[in-house]
Amino acid sequence: MKTTLITGSTDGIGKLAAIDLAKDGHTIFIHGRNREKVSKVVEEITKLTESNTIYGFTCDLSQLQSIDDFVNQVATKTIKLDVLINNAGVYNSPVATTKNGIDIRIAVNYLAPYLLTTKLLPLLEKSDSARIINLSSAAQSSISPEFFLGKETVSESGAYAQSKLALTMWSFQLAKKQPELNVIAVNPGSLLNTKMVKEAFGNHWSDASKGADILTQLATSERFNESSGSYFDNDKGDFSHANDDAYNHEKLNQLHNLTQKLLKNKL
Repeated sequence: MKTTLITGSTDGIGKLAAIDLAKDGHTIFIHGRNREKVSKVVEEITKLTESNTIYGFTCDLSQLQSIDDFVNQVATKTIKLDVLINNAGVYNSPVATTKNGIDIRIAVNYLAPYLLTTKLLPLLEKSDSARIINLSSAAQSSISPEFFLGKETVSESGAYAQSKLALTMWSFQLAKKQPELNVIAVNPGSLLNTKMVKEAFGNHWSDASKGADILTQLATSERFNESSGSYFDNDKGDFSHANDDAYNHEKLNQLHNLTQKLLKNKL
């Protein structure tokens, strides 16, 4: 039986993927910001799938200091983690920055999965075939050091695109650093019918199940056994080329240095 943690899984494609994987026999760790909502979703999926191995965790990923407690809670429930899907994300937000001055999209979409994954490595390394699925996007734009460090502001769309490129670039770096893990960045599909898309754009192109289906496949299918360090574009239905910066050694080093500087100064 595989153990799978999906961040941001109280609604949208994260929740749908959790249901699919629970039906497939996985132990599922549900995550959300609201304790009551997490409990409700755990109860719902438990009844729907007749599984008694659905657990809930609460953590506000914009508060990066809280990730340690989140990881400790996970460690009390399992000795290994087989699949980590970093699905939680934010586009629109009533709060532009964290209390430490980090753009909310950089914090939630990039730094949170970076920290969470890094701290969960001991559990992932105990799996025979661990997979890490990082939710990228078709929207990817070059990282501005000044913006990244909180010294300038950009539009919501620009901030989102920079955060998603950062996550994609780091996915490639992690795949090289940890060859025993299978790390895949994925654009689950543009303008899927999710809460985040509705709030940001008011309309959608495709059903949320399109995104959930590819997350389920990436988490389980033998087709992706040798796909670490790749970018899957679900708009095209195949692996694709990410933003050129993701293959640029200087840009990758710049991201690493910015990340370390930001975590050292802001945490």
